[in-house]
Amino acid sequence: MTYEQVLTYWREKSIISDADLAEALQKQSISFSFHSGNMENPHFTPEVFREVFEHETVTSYTGDLRTLYEMHNAKHAYQQFLSAFGEGRALDENLILRFHKLLTKNTYDSRRYELGERPGTYKQHDYVTGKHDVGAAPEDAAEEMRELLYELKEAPPEKALTVAAFFHVKFENIHPFANGNGRCGRLAMNYYLVSQNHPPITIHEEDRKAYFESLEAWDVSQDLEPLKTFLREQCEKTWSRAD
Repeated sequence: MTYEQVLTYWREKSIISDADLAEALQKQSISFSFHSGNMENPHFTPEVFREVFEHETVTSYTGDLRTLYEMHNAKHAYQQFLSAFGEGRALDENLILRFHKLLTKNTYDSRRYELGERPGTYKQHDYVTGKHDVGAAPEDAAEEMRELLYELKEAPPEKALTVAAFFHVKFENIHPFANGNGRCGRLAMNYYLVSQNHPPITIHEEDRKAYFESLEAWDVSQDLEPLKTFLREQCEKTWSRAD
């Protein structure tokens, strides 16, 4: 499907409740969460992840405990995603902090924990990301996030993809948390999209190189076009696989 066909396909579903959204995402919910988690943790396996997502239990798991926590966390964050949509919540600071807490619960290492870092709270120390070591100073992270969310409020729904791309590059550039920024940023971006009657997008882990390059284009020259183009292509790929 072309991007325009995907938009039509999605909007014809007339999604207004969490039940509607769950039904629309029935074939994609596991894929969204799996690819996002696997982007930073390659130890996710499709079979185990599906077992966790569908049954919340696993059999014969021999991997590390942190990975198992991350897979369970992805399921719980997705449930919050549906619940928040059903409540008609806008993407705001409290929801982002909630997403982050659910995604990173029980996964912070001892060093971060000793430094006072906690799931669901902004970073207390200087953590950066990418080739160019970008990231807001810890004392500025909360204010920069609030400014970003304020900018989203007046954006027109017909510009949803552009606004989502802008939100995502800014979020990752701010790097507001000690860990889990990528997973939280992708989930929050998709929540913004569905709140604007736009289909959510799987960022496929096999396309990670192009994804990170499009984020770096913003870090270097504030060029949003690479991520907009990438998201458009990923949207087509996501929903062409839906059938």
